[in-house]
Amino acid sequence: MELSPVPTPEPNAGLERLYRETGWTLRQFAQEVNRIGTERGTPLKYREPSVHQWLKGHLPKEEVRPLILEVLARKLHRPVTRSEAGFPSAPSEESNALPSTVDGLIDLGRQDMDPSRRSVLSVGLFSVALTIPDWPDVVGRMESAQKGKVRRIGLSDVQTVIAMTERISDLDDQFGGRTARPMAAAFLVNTVTPYLRADASEEIRKAMMAATSDLCYLTGYMAVDEGVHGLAQRYYLKALELAGASEDHLTYCTTLRGMSVQAVDLRHGSEALRLADAAAAASPQAGPRMRAFLAGQQAHASAQVGERNKALLYLREAETAMEKAESRSKTFGSYNPASLTYHIGQVRYELGDVRGSIAALQESDRMRQSSFRRTRIRYLSILAERQLEIGHLEAACETWAEVVDIYPHVQSGQCDRSVAKMHSRIRPHLKNHSARNLYERARLVTPKTLLPR
Repeated sequence: MELSPVPTPEPNAGLERLYRETGWTLRQFAQEVNRIGTERGTPLKYREPSVHQWLKGHLPKEEVRPLILEVLARKLHRPVTRSEAGFPSAPSEESNALPSTVDGLIDLGRQDMDPSRRSVLSVGLFSVALTIPDWPDVVGRMESAQKGKVRRIGLSDVQTVIAMTERISDLDDQFGGRTARPMAAAFLVNTVTPYLRADASEEIRKAMMAATSDLCYLTGYMAVDEGVHGLAQRYYLKALELAGASEDHLTYCTTLRGMSVQAVDLRHGSEALRLADAAAAASPQAGPRMRAFLAGQQAHASAQVGERNKALLYLREAETAMEKAESRSKTFGSYNPASLTYHIGQVRYELGDVRGSIAALQESDRMRQSSFRRTRIRYLSILAERQLEIGHLEAACETWAEVVDIYPHVQSGQCDRSVAKMHSRIRPHLKNHSARNLYERARLVTPKTLLPR
């Protein structure tokens, strides 16, 4: 009895077409997939034969397919779907029953609350192909709140959510997102989502969605701090949906701007500029402080993609708007002169002026409130790295010494990464007295897992 030959798969014409469009070699394609795997926290070791097999029709592992799509999207600067790449639909895509905004928020918060799920959430990948809903597409279109049988909510319940968000934000500023985010997720699931389903007047219903949107934005911001970027994007999308449903322009634009900050910090300049421009376009009647807030981010993103003239134009616009904002009120908002001066430093650095960047970052730190510990660690670390870049080792050690003083008081993924980088940067200079002293002091407060091996 003869055995039937194993059928040879058909070549994957879709993936082949996308591969040709990238202009990559097989080796470059494999290297990019491996790099994305490392970014996600699951290192891969693909080589040319694997890519060759994919092009010939052999399906990559299910968990690798999203990475391939993200690699192609980043290279081609547009979303790439599974069908376009010749991949079958994901199991989760086979059902047409999409979760509601509230149900999706409950699922997201419960996963984030559960310590056993944290390792799964941590592999969420930042996506440049994320579909961002436009303001006209989300305003007023959230499904009608399900009428709860428990009770009717009122203004005091809205004020509870606003007050809790402010307290969590204060904790985040002072101690970092690792401390505050589990509290935010638990509050979202146990208190806020029942409010969204309770009976309420139209005015209160919109106010509750706006308050929840702000809390979702904050929770996404804290996820960025911890380095779980895919999770952060999911929270940000919920914030956009709720902001649109409640006609809250401020939080909608703030969230888009936050997504741009996330992208620019990950060196996805084109995506950062797209998001910053979308935030500005969605805020046609912004006051001067908001305009400075948005233009400063547009300047940074423009500088990162090499658009010098546009970056400088946006920076002047931000400076003019900040002058107007400060002349009207001396109350510091979330975007203040220290924030603007930080953006000036970032723009100067992206445009090649390292010394000018250092001067701006030093000025920004002088203006910043000392209670913002996490922010100070991050920005002082950037300052020290740039001081070292131009050969000012003693000055860099002095700046890093401030970081070491603050670090034990903060629980933050961003701060952990900054301190780990500090150790690797100063190790080659341990013959220097200042570097050696800094290194020995830092070892006493740094977890062993962050020390270089």
